[in-house]
Amino acid sequence: MDPLSAVSVELAELDGRITDIFRALSNGFQKLEKIKDSSRQSRQLEELTDKMRECKRLIKEFDREAKEEESRNTADTNRMLSEKKQSMIKELNSYVALKKQYAGNLENKRADLFDGPGDEEGPGEQNVLLASSMTNQQLMDTGNRMMDDTDQAIERSKKVVQDTINVGAETAAALKAQTEQMSRIVNELDSIHFSIKKASQLVKEIGRQVATDRCIMALLFLIVIGVIAIIIVKIVNPHNKDIRDIPGLGPPAARRLLWDQK
Repeated sequence: MDPLSAVSVELAELDGRITDIFRALSNGFQKLEKIKDSSRQSRQLEELTDKMRECKRLIKEFDREAKEEESRNTADTNRMLSEKKQSMIKELNSYVALKKQYAGNLENKRADLFDGPGDEEGPGEQNVLLASSMTNQQLMDTGNRMMDDTDQAIERSKKVVQDTINVGAETAAALKAQTEQMSRIVNELDSIHFSIKKASQLVKEIGRQVATDRCIMALLFLIVIGVIAIIIVKIVNPHNKDIRDIPGLGPPAARRLLWDQK
């Protein structure tokens, strides 16, 4: 027979919810052992911390409900509820100690970024052993103090993670700006290369045109020189038979003879 069958539905429901959280914490810490990345470990510890806070709240609610029903329960039932509550507190403290140990490991990994608090010797196992000799209030106070310490460690870890994210974002922005600048430089180099290519083609065309013009000018110059040479020869030696038949360059006497024949 289930011992909680003699208590109210509220207490049985609280016990079931607390048991579910303990199962989730056990699975969460098993998953945490397989995670190697510090950032993911920090996020996993945050999730586990939220579950521990919820579990602590439910244990307080369980204790309050048990005290309200204490007058209506038998002595055996009240003793069973007290032992159940103490067992819950011990189990929660064991998870708190385990979380503190993981948080301390993260602190050691980031020792170059911030100063982590020194861990107590044997934090997990030692706290579990001492829990059996503590009263309920001492257990609650110890659990609260340990959770406060681990919360501070998690906050420092979160700050480091956020700083890392900010540095990564700034680096990504700088790389993006440099990439855009390099892209603009490549585009400008392409434009310059295209302009140089067009200028080279234009220079070649101008060179060919100038060469053609020079050839034409040289030919015209030779023609002019030849004409001048013929004129000079005709003037110097008007009876030269080699140039007598050139139109317009015949001797004056021949031209007068032609007029006289008319």
